[in-house]
Amino acid sequence: MSDDVLLEGLLTRYSPTFDEHEAVTFLVTEMNHLGYQAFVDEVGNAVGVRGEGPRTIMLLGHIDTVPGYINVRYEDDFLYGRGSVDAKGPLACFTAAAARVTPPPGWKLIVIGAVGEEGNSRGAQFVRDHYRPDAVIIGEPSKWERITLGFKGSLWCHYSVSHSQTHSAHSVESACEAAVRFWNEVSAWCRSIEPEGPLSFYQLTPSLRSMHSDASDGFNETAEVHINLRLPPAVSVQAVTARLSELAGDGVLEVEDGAVDAYRSDKNNFAVRSMLAAIRQAGGTPGFTVKTGTSDMNVVVPVWRCPTLAYGPGDSSLDHTPNEHISISEYHQAIEVLSTALALMMKD
Repeated sequence: MSDDVLLEGLLTRYSPTFDEHEAVTFLVTEMNHLGYQAFVDEVGNAVGVRGEGPRTIMLLGHIDTVPGYINVRYEDDFLYGRGSVDAKGPLACFTAAAARVTPPPGWKLIVIGAVGEEGNSRGAQFVRDHYRPDAVIIGEPSKWERITLGFKGSLWCHYSVSHSQTHSAHSVESACEAAVRFWNEVSAWCRSIEPEGPLSFYQLTPSLRSMHSDASDGFNETAEVHINLRLPPAVSVQAVTARLSELAGDGVLEVEDGAVDAYRSDKNNFAVRSMLAAIRQAGGTPGFTVKTGTSDMNVVVPVWRCPTLAYGPGDSSLDHTPNEHISISEYHQAIEVLSTALALMMKD
């Protein structure tokens, strides 16, 4: 199977979070054809292994996508489809690149298509608890010349409040007004946190994702808001949870499972050095970036504490959009870079 057909096959198997089975089965089948020892693990991840030995490089991508099917099609150099950028493009790149490399004695390559990254990262949580690699590369789009070193943390919460219904002519605060006040106080607190740097990566950023109210029984009115906060390195999940609890007052605050702190890797490790050399060898000018989103890096690396980076073809500004597509020429370039980098890493 060609590299293009591998990616196209993943895209045609629509796999929103909690519905990844068909795409996982396809990937495991193709991994076995490419010379991997491949299988589906206990939580549904696609796992492919090449080589044997105590030293391990893991390539951890994710196979699930956000909802919203996009017709899979080619238009000139571009391949459209849900997940082409986030993150089946990087995952297909991982699979194709590792298949080109024969691990030397003592080394092992593990490619994982994790489930649930767009949800509670159930796939990465299982991987975190069952492996201890010497280095890990996370599959997220950065374009072929760039290396991602860090991702912001994330916390989702649900706030609800219920008040006895009153006449609109009265000055008593309504449930809707209480919910709006909570959101305004959260926003003001986030603005009060002095960022450590000029980039948005260092800012505590709130986002109001939904709101709802109801007074259908004639006696009580309820209002609720759903909020996401993107956390910089200097602000922990614990600190945000404590402050939100203070602001909640007589409302009910529920912090959803899966909240993670920000994580940023250092540049001085053998994985990063190998990637820089491989990009230069391919004629590129390497650069570093950090992301305002969150990835499985936030889940696994704080526990593993091993050299890490994120890499993959694709323009991350197209993540989750109805126009998601990837450049096939860039996809090929990234495969070349990554296969070279993996060979260099295993010479370190």
